Amino acid sequence: MPFFTKDNKTALEAIEQAQWIAFAPIVFQASRALRDLGILEIVMESKTHGVSLEEVVQKTGLSEYGVRVLLEAGLGIGLVVKNDNLYTITKTGLFILNDAMTKANMDFTQDVCYEGMFGLDKSIQTGKPTGLKVFGEWPTVYEALAHLPPKVQQSWFTFDHYYSDRSFAPALVELFKRKPKHILDIGGNTGKFTLKCMAFDADVRITILDLPGQLAMAKSNIAKTEYGSRVDYFPINILDDAQQFPKGADAIWMSQFLDCFSENEIVSILKRCHTALATDGRVYIMETFWDRQKFETAAFSLQMTSLYFTNIANGNSQMYNSEVFNRLIDKAGFVIEEQIDNIGISHTVQVCRKK
Repeated sequence: MPFFTKDNKTALEAIEQAQWIAFAPIVFQASRALRDLGILEIVMESKTHGVSLEEVVQKTGLSEYGVRVLLEAGLGIGLVVKNDNLYTITKTGLFILNDAMTKANMDFTQDVCYEGMFGLDKSIQTGKPTGLKVFGEWPTVYEALAHLPPKVQQSWFTFDHYYSDRSFAPALVELFKRKPKHILDIGGNTGKFTLKCMAFDADVRITILDLPGQLAMAKSNIAKTEYGSRVDYFPINILDDAQQFPKGADAIWMSQFLDCFSENEIVSILKRCHTALATDGRVYIMETFWDRQKFETAAFSLQMTSLYFTNIANGNSQMYNSEVFNRLIDKAGFVIEEQIDNIGISHTVQVCRKK
């Protein structure tokens, strides 16, 4: 889908958008406050009848001033409307309050990204995740993840799992078409996908490759199930080129993993996959490419998520354009045998074989 190819806005529309950009941080925080302080819920519960400022003050226990400035902001943002001094919620307000995807995105932005993003320009200049320092001195978010505050961890995992979980079912169908016997799950995180594979196929063995902290979480989760005897764990620092992957697997799976690395790092990882993979095996890559989305808003969301990688995660990766990504696959010695779009909400699965 060819997005972002024309500038069709009138001058008035363009300056309106410019003001939205200028006040965007305030728009976000006001919307979050209206949600988290219970104001939007009170307005929603009034249905079509509407609710007065005084009623909201009484029900929230907040000051009249505080409620008034937030509701007036909500008018401009488009979360509420006001008629005869009564507020009712808009469709946008309903999505802010009730939509799981919007909630996951907002909480991720607030808890993981917001404070650190103040220094985005420094990350661009240095190639380092300068925003990560708000949580401590870590080289990347991946080493930090097991040590982040619980609320930050929760928002990070909720965001990550919201999109991946909805892709797992159709992705499993693609992965098991060739009936693999041994899968390397690289970047297995908490072991969620491994558990899905275990339930999908009673014979498959899986080796999870990840940092020790992530493997500990995966091992703890898998130990609570009956699948532990079919899972092995391989601690590894993926960024260390000298650390090779275990050989002989007939499938290698990477879900929302390679977007965590720079172009050179992706090539290094894929070359090690090439060495480890059985001759007739396949590499399965599931990613969210912004240029392969059905809707422009989805592409926009992924472009903004790229800046999380720039500023918080590692300073040098992104949600890739598929044209850039495909060149890396070719450089590593693979060809794309099949490419399946619209997996789950926004994913593409690439099935790669050795040249």
